Amino acid sequence: MTVNELVETCGFLLVSGDDKDREIESGYVGDLLSDVMGNAPPKCIWMTVQSHQNIIAVASIINAKVVLLCNDRSFEEETLKKANDVGVTLMKTPLTSYEACIELFKAGFNEKGAARSVE
Repeated sequence: MTVNELVETCGFLLVSGDDKDREIESGYVGDLLSDVMGNAPPKCIWMTVQSHQNIIAVASIINAKVVLLCNDRSFEEETLKKANDVGVTLMKTPLTSYEACIELFKAGFNEKGAARSVE
């Protein structure tokens, strides 16, 4: 699934990043940065409620393709600048992390990030 597909099918708002064809292969939900560093798969969409600039360092370390900020929170200015500097795509949603996962599932996102048949 691509960033553009996330916008179109899930209604996530693109906040930073211009690579709409960036391919997401998996997903992870977590707010404890050390847990995310130790367990999130590469090329994932990482759903969190953390908005400070340390998430950009973590996203870079794990090679996350997208950081999705949930609960209608806003990214801090330093976070936006850092994301632009290192090329991390930032998105946001008013949904909770759980609800965002449901939207991804309904859109056809499976555990490998590929679209599954939605009937």
